[in-house]
Amino acid sequence: MLKLWGVWAWVILGLVFFALHGSGQAGYSQYSVLGWVAATPLFIGLWHFGAHRLNRVLSARNSRPCTAVIVGAGELGKSLGAHLFEADALHTRLVGFFDDKLPIGSYPLPGKPMQVRGRVDEVAELARSRRVEQIYIALPMRAEQRVRRLIEALADTTASVFYIPNVQMFDLLQARWMSLGGMPVISVYETPMDDGSALLKRLQDIIVAGTALLVAVIPMLAIAVGVKLSSPGPVIFRQRRYGLQGDEVEVWKFRTMTVCEDGTVIRQARKGDARVTHFGAFLRRTSLDELPQLLNVLQGRMSIVGPRPHAVAHNEQYRRLIRGYMLRHKVKPGITGWAQINGWRGETDTLEKMQDRVAFDLEYINRWSFWMDLKIIVRTMRVFISDRQAY
Repeated sequence: MLKLWGVWAWVILGLVFFALHGSGQAGYSQYSVLGWVAATPLFIGLWHFGAHRLNRVLSARNSRPCTAVIVGAGELGKSLGAHLFEADALHTRLVGFFDDKLPIGSYPLPGKPMQVRGRVDEVAELARSRRVEQIYIALPMRAEQRVRRLIEALADTTASVFYIPNVQMFDLLQARWMSLGGMPVISVYETPMDDGSALLKRLQDIIVAGTALLVAVIPMLAIAVGVKLSSPGPVIFRQRRYGLQGDEVEVWKFRTMTVCEDGTVIRQARKGDARVTHFGAFLRRTSLDELPQLLNVLQGRMSIVGPRPHAVAHNEQYRRLIRGYMLRHKVKPGITGWAQINGWRGETDTLEKMQDRVAFDLEYINRWSFWMDLKIIVRTMRVFISDRQAY
């Protein structure tokens, strides 16, 4: 329902835009228009809800639950078993597990009456007797020969057979099925955005960055004067960082220090750092030093939301210490990000802190959606006003 209202809000914004910039005028009552705007998503939501409920009722009346067993009581099998046990909408009655490593009669799911009923080689005979209709094979990938033999044996039955590959072993980015010239492959490390999603995110960046620049242009000019008067040096600090796919990009910030470091060794700013100017400390605390990155967004080097870009020297340091670190660059770096609104903003003076930040960055890439970006943008405003971790 929330997604429906969100999409409808964008439709209304689009209609308002065309109405303001159109040449014609329609003779509609304001009350009629407001009623239509409010009622349409409500009726669509009621229609979807009613259709879903009706489908569940008809399914429950017109068919009986399918009996199913799971071959393999490892972590993957347990996860699948818990899902089948709880999901009434699947209309499946799980009757037990078959596994060679756990004792017969044991209960793989704590608190659930699901026993290990036998060994793997007994499943085919159970299916031949037509006492089970669905068989889920959740054996590890290393058990290729056992899986092959079981599938060949089940070909002599009428049971529906499903093989569950353990794609969850790829825990850094969302593993998903793809088709490569008609051949099924599992995507392990890939950007979460297809061409349509990338275009949508780019439009979001242009609209948000363009609007923010219109609002911030006067404050930015005042900040530029303040930086120039507060200490000698350039107004804009340019630093090499890694962008999309690990390509080097130049990121802009208002200068907040008496130095402009961009070498092989860069020391992070610390609390009470003597290199930070008095005016620079104010800019860093309020994140106003990041405003020139709105221009980087319009240039296409950065996005409004994404993993924060680190200096090249820090990238080279941490990529050797943190597994999956470079996967942060499967998307464009951002002015704000999932890690920043969850408390991982500012200095990372220990390896553990950087590991936690990277974990949130990878979670963002794994979960990315247009609505998640909007949520982060809104929360960023509140976090930056009250946060005291940047200095």
